[in-house]
Amino acid sequence: MENARRDFLKHTALIGGAAVSAPLMSGSAEAAGPGAGAVRLADPTMAKALVVLNYKDKASKQFVLGVKTEKGILQVAKAAKQFKTTAPMTTDALIQRGDQGLGKLVQLAMAKGQANLFLDESSIEFAPAITNPEKIVCVGLNYAKHAKETNNPIPKLPILFNKFNNTLNAHNGIVRASVVNAEKFDYEAELVIVMGRRAYNVSEADALSYVFGYATGQDFTARDLQSRSSQWMIGKTNDGFAPIGPYILTADLVGDPNQLKIEQLVNGEVRQSSNTNDMVFNCAQIISYTSKIFTLEPGDIIFTGTPEGVISGYPKEKQVWLKPGDKLETRIEKLGNLKFTVA
Repeated sequence: MENARRDFLKHTALIGGAAVSAPLMSGSAEAAGPGAGAVRLADPTMAKALVVLNYKDKASKQFVLGVKTEKGILQVAKAAKQFKTTAPMTTDALIQRGDQGLGKLVQLAMAKGQANLFLDESSIEFAPAITNPEKIVCVGLNYAKHAKETNNPIPKLPILFNKFNNTLNAHNGIVRASVVNAEKFDYEAELVIVMGRRAYNVSEADALSYVFGYATGQDFTARDLQSRSSQWMIGKTNDGFAPIGPYILTADLVGDPNQLKIEQLVNGEVRQSSNTNDMVFNCAQIISYTSKIFTLEPGDIIFTGTPEGVISGYPKEKQVWLKPGDKLETRIEKLGNLKFTVA
């Protein structure tokens, strides 16, 4: 693994030098993609010390922003109306356009807000923790023991692939595997990075300063579709195949993302149990490498890979694929437990 990291650092240094002398694109708003600069600020004021989420408002049926507090889930829109102020209305608006007074509103609500501003967490219908990223980037074979269990070499560079927004799913959601033309459904517990600033050609040393926060994620996979070709996309991009949540924790609350316990349970049985310190390429290296290839925007998310213990890593005679009725729980230290059901 150390050899892979050394090769990686040498390679990215070369990429970085080439990018400086002959950049693929500039870091300007105009070069960040059609419409991207108009929607997402390049360097929004990132929220601090908050645990945020999206939930479905019962009256409007819209996804709205909540903040997890000691008093319950703060209804941000209701609090803003009561205190006659403005605030972002979803996690996407918060991440893409900055704090916009949310931190102060939370403090005000905690000090002076009435009980009706807060909801019991058990009463809400969670939405995906983020709903409209410009990009969903995924890293394959990024845990050394996972690469070994699947008889793959440890990568010398991050293996990048993608999901799309149709895959986004929520805590307590349902993954409807039965409607997919496949049979070999597998789990992948993953730490998700949520970008908070526009990142192009950033150094590894600076990379984590571009992060808004982190969330628990699940890269649900149809292995028989994934293996149809050398391109993994069709086994990864089915509807609902990327549950994220319950929350996004701002980066300051998480600390070192490369030292977090990560687990996957199926029907109460622990199947994966590892630590993000087994990543071949850590969070800073992933961000730096990716930003040397294309611009990362506020709100973009990165699935950082899964540890050993996936079904596809079992001997063939012991592979029992996920089926309708299975209940899954993905746990990451500090970030909360993501639950969903296969149907």
